[in-house]
Amino acid sequence: MTTAPQVARTLGTDGRSMELKGSVGFASLPDQLVNKSVAKGFDFNILCVGETAVGKSTLIDSLFKGSFDDVPVSHKQPQVSLTRHTYSLKESNVNLRLTIVSTTGYGDQINKENSFKPIVEYIDSQFETYLQEELKIKRNLMETHDTRIHACLYFISPTGHSLKSLDLVCMKELDKKVNIIPIIAKADTISRQELIQFKKKIMEEMGENGLRIYTFPIDDATVSDTNNKMNEQIPFAVVGSREEIVAGGQRIRARKYPWGVVEVENETHCDFVKLREMIIRTNMEDLREKTHSIHYELYRRNKLTAMGFSDMSADNRPVSLQETYEQKRSEHLKEMQTREERMRQMFVQKVKDKEAQLKGSEQKLHDEFERMRKQHTDEKKQLDDKRAQLEDEINDFNKRKAQLQAHRAQAELAKSANAATMRSPRK
Repeated sequence: MTTAPQVARTLGTDGRSMELKGSVGFASLPDQLVNKSVAKGFDFNILCVGETAVGKSTLIDSLFKGSFDDVPVSHKQPQVSLTRHTYSLKESNVNLRLTIVSTTGYGDQINKENSFKPIVEYIDSQFETYLQEELKIKRNLMETHDTRIHACLYFISPTGHSLKSLDLVCMKELDKKVNIIPIIAKADTISRQELIQFKKKIMEEMGENGLRIYTFPIDDATVSDTNNKMNEQIPFAVVGSREEIVAGGQRIRARKYPWGVVEVENETHCDFVKLREMIIRTNMEDLREKTHSIHYELYRRNKLTAMGFSDMSADNRPVSLQETYEQKRSEHLKEMQTREERMRQMFVQKVKDKEAQLKGSEQKLHDEFERMRKQHTDEKKQLDDKRAQLEDEINDFNKRKAQLQAHRAQAELAKSANAATMRSPRK
């Protein structure tokens, strides 16, 4: 007979252990959970951050053994942007909805000061979308497409010297928001000894600058040894390729050079297999879990705190959501009343200012009217005076004209009389 499972049941401070006398059936709960999860499918979202032509798309194609959408871009992008593509993949009976987000134009600008901002804004926008869905009265998180970034593959250019300032600044902005997995791209372009020194230098600089990258969990005994060893391999030096060659009767992805062949999945050539095993086969669920429990939880807590929500009051007393709501409602009403009173006072003041302005305008109009009326009166008086003067001149002229006409008439009469006198003796 199967031994009954030993179960510990916690009942507040009086928790006690109970031994079941027989099989109950909840031992099948993990199987139920697995079946339900498989039926629902999984979401996994990868953010690829790196300079143009560093090999981001090629590595993703190699990781998932496919050929994803890829549009070549130039180094002349005016600013950093992101492209997103979602694919439905299936392996055995497991469905995976994979979203690949990749940077475009990263590191191509002369001024790289704000190159990280579009990346941070995108990550925050996905957190905000999930939070808004979570805060809905009628929500459906089980059916919601989770677009939060679960893994950030940060591609480091294989300079062989040290991290660029852009790398340090960007990773510092991202380490509290996403699981950063640094990788050295195109690792076949530097020698093995240079690669070892480069890895060491990268980890030293990350430690000196307080960068927190994703480390594989070692709390699970089944994978703790492997993960602990892989943590020592970070950053992974990888090579990707879309080209396939035949080796040993099998088609493999590799890069052919005049001096030989670099096999993508050969662990003696690069760390590609280690990277794929760690983020896909072994720790994909841990990446999803840490995104939800650490990075999203931090964003959610900061967001709700900024909105005024808190678990504890000022006197360290637990605060319920109802109390917080009532408090925020009271504060909102008080703020609305204050704004209303302020707006009323502003309105009254504006009315007073307008009245004073209108009165001033009215006085100006009145003064202008009086000035024009006085000017009109003066001009009318001047016209009347000129008219009277003109009439006097006309009368005087008429008098002089009459006198002149009378004088001429007298002269004509005298002339006529003289002529008559002169004619009389001749008769």
